[in-house]
Amino acid sequence: MGQISREKAFRSFGGMLEVFDHESHACQCTMRFAVFTPPQAEHGAVPVLWWLSGLTCTWANAAEKSGIQRYAAEHGLMVIFPDTSPRGDGVANDEAYDLGQGAGFYINATQEPWAPHFQMEEYVVNELCSVVRDNLHMADMERQGISGHSMGGHGALTLHLKHPERYKSVSAFSPIVNPADTPWGEKCFAAYLGDDREAWKDHDTISLVKRQPTNAQLLIDVGADDEFEDPYLMSSRIIDACADAGQSLAHNVRDGYDHSYYFVSSFMGTHMAHHAAILNSK
Repeated sequence: MGQISREKAFRSFGGMLEVFDHESHACQCTMRFAVFTPPQAEHGAVPVLWWLSGLTCTWANAAEKSGIQRYAAEHGLMVIFPDTSPRGDGVANDEAYDLGQGAGFYINATQEPWAPHFQMEEYVVNELCSVVRDNLHMADMERQGISGHSMGGHGALTLHLKHPERYKSVSAFSPIVNPADTPWGEKCFAAYLGDDREAWKDHDTISLVKRQPTNAQLLIDVGADDEFEDPYLMSSRIIDACADAGQSLAHNVRDGYDHSYYFVSSFMGTHMAHHAAILNSK
């Protein structure tokens, strides 16, 4: 499904980080994504971890700042880095950093002018998955996990809860866990989905975990000094929601850390070991 064009390539930790463009049917524009293939892929198919980045980011942020390739090479995990939204001159946008290009929220927009391009859940879950399967033959699509940061943490948690058979392992750094009831989510959900707050719950971790808990453990790390925790992330709300739903949760508050990639890179090794233990055992 769809041809890809390699635009850049970088040797990294014995593996290869490659950047690809392709024409997206879901988003109706050219989309860019990156792939880190670990050295173990020279000997056979390897598990796949999806990394979803946050507001204002692209595929490049985690690849350049998180240290994820080091641990992916250690554990033999392929990492896919989608972009955070559709982009281009013909794609709707907003002057604010938290709406429009760079702020796709990993949902399918239903409202104009966003609906023609902002189909990020369809893109990540279905289209890009098919592109990877068809073009990257060392990807073992029977063993997939998902992780992310901030808006991407929201995406990782919600997409796992909606597709637990697809994403067998899940973790998040500084996730927006209750976007249906916090400022970043309320702004984007109103724009992308309209005013029906009941529809918003289909993309809200707190609502989803109460409705459909999974057998996986949710691993979440948050910085104790995260400047966005209140009122944007409200990550502590996930603790009671998981307890009430019977959802396994490891929720770590890290003293002295903030929202940045200095924080993410400090605990990336723990998250990658979490995914590897699950995906390498299947």
